[in-house]
Amino acid sequence: MLVQDLKEKILEGDLSELLHHSKDEDYPAEVSKLLGSLPEEYAINTFLALPENVQIKIFSFLDHVLQQGIIEELPRPKISNILNNLASNDRIAFFDTLDGLEITKYLNLLSDKNRLATYDLLGYPENSVARLINTNFTTVRKEWTIGQAVEHLRRFYTDTPAANVIFVVDNTGKLVDDIPIRRLVLNEYSKTIEDIMDGFYVKLEIHDSIEDAIQKFKEYDRVALPVTNSNNVVMGVVTIDDVIDEAEEKDTKEMQQFGGLESLDLPYVKTGFFTMIQKRAGWLIILFLSEMLTATAMQHFQNELDKVLVLTMFVPLIMSSGGNSGSQAATLIIRAMALKELSVRDWWYVMRREIFSGLTLGLILGTIGFVRIALWQKIGIWNYNIHSITQSGGHIPVGGAPGSWILVGLTVSFSLIGIVMWGTLSGSMIPMVLKRLKLDPATSSAPFVATLVDVTGLIIYFTVAAMVLHI
Repeated sequence: MLVQDLKEKILEGDLSELLHHSKDEDYPAEVSKLLGSLPEEYAINTFLALPENVQIKIFSFLDHVLQQGIIEELPRPKISNILNNLASNDRIAFFDTLDGLEITKYLNLLSDKNRLATYDLLGYPENSVARLINTNFTTVRKEWTIGQAVEHLRRFYTDTPAANVIFVVDNTGKLVDDIPIRRLVLNEYSKTIEDIMDGFYVKLEIHDSIEDAIQKFKEYDRVALPVTNSNNVVMGVVTIDDVIDEAEEKDTKEMQQFGGLESLDLPYVKTGFFTMIQKRAGWLIILFLSEMLTATAMQHFQNELDKVLVLTMFVPLIMSSGGNSGSQAATLIIRAMALKELSVRDWWYVMRREIFSGLTLGLILGTIGFVRIALWQKIGIWNYNIHSITQSGGHIPVGGAPGSWILVGLTVSFSLIGIVMWGTLSGSMIPMVLKRLKLDPATSSAPFVATLVDVTGLIIYFTVAAMVLHI
């Protein structure tokens, strides 16, 4: 389908081309993308004009705002038909967007079977795989022949991503093995299922987190995984497409939080102006108030600044180096924890590693800083000799104390070593502390770490200056 051409026809009120493509394999995804690009009124009216079987096919592909707008325009029988024909995981995804009263209202439109299943799944934590399982699945028994299994699948299995793998259970419904469909096709129908079993399977448990599911799909390269209860009885199936959607949503929220704002409930282009301001203003205010501590720190060291004005030239350099090193460390640790490479129990390993990393990086930057000051001094680009210093002995004239640029260079160099070490240590430990407190490590965003290191960095800088320059 050419989406732009269809969009123009829809805006002109012509749906014939859209209906013509309704049997295309990629139709639901393409139409959902198309409807999402239309003004809401046009999108809703277009959906309502589609045949009911087509509406059912594309409803789960729509974003939740458009879904709710459509549901409000449909009569109760049509709502009931759509919701009852959704896959269980898509039904749960819809109910997850509703408030308490709406949940009750729409639960009453479900069949008894779907109502009980939906109510049960909604009782699990939002981050559990229970929210993603598709309960529309079928299983086979190991004593069946391949021919019997194929006939059973033809009668009871629907064409979904889960159909790439079948699950073998015993007479109590407990999982025994999983078998790719290709193994049925490549073997004689007279063989039994037990003949082609390898005794190895991968599964998820109903209380596993979505992060656990993402990890297992990645490790074992599967397209579908069974979900069992504590007795190893198969409760449903989770497919890779649903896990990818959840992973994308989770990564998006973490990236937004890491950038110093509340995660958006809707895509950027659909988020209202004042909602966007609300999401961004909170963290900006917190960071601004935190940065005010930087001014407080500089006021505290005002006497030192009055005595050695050249110190002010390096304040931006010192602050940015500390903030950058902290942001780097925070990014590395948060991502490593998300990939299960690290846990809170590894804090001592991380601390030791980051202390040495910070020391090495600080030595590199400190050396570069000193060389830069020395080079600029020698070729006459700038005079870093201290030429504005008031002591009991009087005022040193312009031109400064010869050779005092070395002390300035050492001050900057030693300060960078200390500040970069502190930045890497703070950036690596803050996410772990938040994780230990059961908070989202992504909230230790780069701006937050940078702000913390800015303030403490100034204290380190002026303390080193007071020791080296004796001011």
